[in-house]
Amino acid sequence: MGGWAQASNFQRCTDGSGFLIWRAFMVQPESAITSPPAPTRLDGRWADELRPLRFQNHIAPYATGSTLIEWGNTRVICGVTVEDSVPRWMKEQGVTGGWITAEYSMLPYSTLQRKQRDITRGKIDGRSQEIQRLIGRAMRAAIGLEKIGTRTIWIDCDVLQADGGTRTAAITGAYVALSLAIRKLMGEGKVLENPLLHAVAAVSVGMVEKQPMLDLCYTEDAAAEVDLNLVMNAAGEFIELQGTGEEATFSEAQLADMLALGKAGIQELLAAQQGALLD
Repeated sequence: MGGWAQASNFQRCTDGSGFLIWRAFMVQPESAITSPPAPTRLDGRWADELRPLRFQNHIAPYATGSTLIEWGNTRVICGVTVEDSVPRWMKEQGVTGGWITAEYSMLPYSTLQRKQRDITRGKIDGRSQEIQRLIGRAMRAAIGLEKIGTRTIWIDCDVLQADGGTRTAAITGAYVALSLAIRKLMGEGKVLENPLLHAVAAVSVGMVEKQPMLDLCYTEDAAAEVDLNLVMNAAGEFIELQGTGEEATFSEAQLADMLALGKAGIQELLAAQQGALLD
């Protein structure tokens, strides 16, 4: 039987299947516990609450590092492979060290209506290209490329099921998979010094019916007036901000509210990643 273990502001459940399950909880005064206000979201969450999050590491045995991240109803497999070479442009420009690049795809059955594979159209769609570049930038910010030697680290993120936040799930899961890969490379003596700098995670925030909400599911994302994605590291530094008004504008005060929600969510995600890497 699995058991609960409390860590930071999360509860950690091991259910006997190899999954690590994290759920946010809020410590409230007794008066708030006896008569709490009703949650306003369709899935029963508070505005500042993440969806349930869990990792299953080593999901892909042939990968150097891998994890399945389940975040609400969104599921993404993140796998890392390593090549003992670097892109031609690095050699031509005399750039030393290694490189990290990423690929992202949504499998045909990841959405309600079948999504056509990129290969059948002969080119990658613009959204997938944007997201895989974002994943690559985020992971390059997490590592000292000089320390990995003349190697290319490939990060593949494949969406099994999409219910909002696939890019943030891919980034958050990719860091766990990357950490596992680095651990293996160091164990094999291929990397002598730990190249990891700071953990990296990502989360979505939005304005839905003029209320800031953390970690939007698909229904909320479709209805959001403003959509904002944050990518941050454990040092509290921003790696990327993507904010867009969906046929709407937003004020500086609303931006501040969304950033506050997002930063708090990032801290919870970093704690979940740390717990996933303990096993």
